[in-house]
Amino acid sequence: MGNMSASYNHFVEFVDLLLDAIIVVNPQGKLLFTSAACERIFGYTPQEMLGMAVIDLVHPEDKDRTAAMADTVNRGGQSHAFENRLVHKDGHIVHIRWSARWSEKDKVRIAVAHDISERVHAETVQQALYAISQTVHNVEDLSSLFPRIHTIIGDLLPAKNFFVAMYDSQKDELRFPYFVDAFDEHPEPRPLDSGTLSAEVIRTGKPLLITPESERELTERFAQVIGTASHDWLGVPLIDGKVSIGALVVQSYSGDIRYTEEDKELLQFVSSQVASAISRTQMHERLIHAAGHDPLTGLANRGLFEDRLLRTLSRVRRNPARFALLYIDLDKFKEINDLYGHFFGDVVLKEVAARLIACVRDSDTVARIGGDEFVLLLNRIIKPADAQNVAGKIRAALDAPIKHQDKNLYITPSIGIAIYPDHGDSIETLLHYADDAMYSSKNSS
Repeated sequence: MGNMSASYNHFVEFVDLLLDAIIVVNPQGKLLFTSAACERIFGYTPQEMLGMAVIDLVHPEDKDRTAAMADTVNRGGQSHAFENRLVHKDGHIVHIRWSARWSEKDKVRIAVAHDISERVHAETVQQALYAISQTVHNVEDLSSLFPRIHTIIGDLLPAKNFFVAMYDSQKDELRFPYFVDAFDEHPEPRPLDSGTLSAEVIRTGKPLLITPESERELTERFAQVIGTASHDWLGVPLIDGKVSIGALVVQSYSGDIRYTEEDKELLQFVSSQVASAISRTQMHERLIHAAGHDPLTGLANRGLFEDRLLRTLSRVRRNPARFALLYIDLDKFKEINDLYGHFFGDVVLKEVAARLIACVRDSDTVARIGGDEFVLLLNRIIKPADAQNVAGKIRAALDAPIKHQDKNLYITPSIGIAIYPDHGDSIETLLHYADDAMYSSKNSS
């Protein structure tokens, strides 16, 4: 018996040399034995783990299927290559592949835990990079891209609180086109030198990790915290070529979720692919915008206007309603060009465009379809007088002089109105009616 005991002790010493962890669990799920590797893998010493319930170490999302597998093994079954996630003592996730069986003689479950975190990490990163690349081909604009990026990053690390900051160098402005946070509302744009942490990441082009241990030093050296103070804050720059165009930021508000240097490296690794995806999507948006908009005023061009008019017409044919067209021509605009030159004429057109946009709703469309010809689509009106009211607003808006350098120029518009279905039920008929009404207005003035 003594020899057997000595042999057993010698065996335990060998077990402690293994890289994989070996645990022994009673039928109630309490740990009776843990090998030395448990401390390396889970962060707890063998003494700390004795008496702990294994299920308490399991990631909350994996508890149910882990409990089911443990029950299967306890009833005499075996487990080969069962994978789940455990929470390390410091809070980070550990991915484990288990082999386990039941010892009927000793009434215990014996299991071997193999740490596969590096493999899972590599596979997850590759899947994320592929998903980001594929996402670019499946979205048309940034408003669709950012939620997909959020989901992809959420598969890599905790990202419940996540936002994207973008820098507009022409306006020297920091914007937040995507912002999801448990406490703070969507922030307003602000200058890059506003002193925020995300601005610092963009300005320096370097990642920034702030934890309770480093918070005082880093915030005093670099930036101020705006909004609710987070427990951990991690931001990485979005670099396109050599230019910092924005930042990706994740933050946590409790010690249950911590960010590490490994998380910083991981987020920085995928950020280059995200930056590339954002740049390609922005380019796509610019091309789409250029194809449908007037390059001088930024208004819809004739093609985009006719497309929106066709959609509106289809809608009201399904669900009867009124809409209106306002055809606008600037009186004596040719004389302005001849007298002051085309440059000043362009200034006038751009100012008129801005004032027209201010007179309508976001759902309406303002288009430039010729040199000094504009047309407005009032997407939905209740009665014909609504269109007359908008025409009155336009005349009032254009009544104020257009100032450029030392010149004050007064613009008078001629406006023709067509109402659907009162004045026609086709695009051609409505446009023709509005055009005729505009010329009647011009000739009568």
